[in-house]
Amino acid sequence: MNSKRLKVFCKNCAVELTASTKVKSCGCSNMTTISTDRISATDLSLVVITQGELAVEETIVQLTNEDREWQEERRQRKVRRLDFEVR
Repeated sequence: MNSKRLKVFCKNCAVELTASTKVKSCGCSNMTTISTDRISATDLSLVVITQGELAVEETIVQLTNEDREWQEERRQRKVRRLDFEVR
């Protein structure tokens, strides 16, 4: 396991948050929130990633012929619209 963790800095309230298994938030009006691998805020332009190393897993999904047929049938479905009488 790598010792580097994701850290973000909220410019709005000058708080630095470190990622962990629990969700952490700065508490200001920008509500910068960090979780294990997710960062969210009201205005992300006020958030700076100070230290980050995310492990991106690349997985190749092999679809079976049944999966492809099901997806093709699903893609060709039509949207059914219902007419309602307005009183």
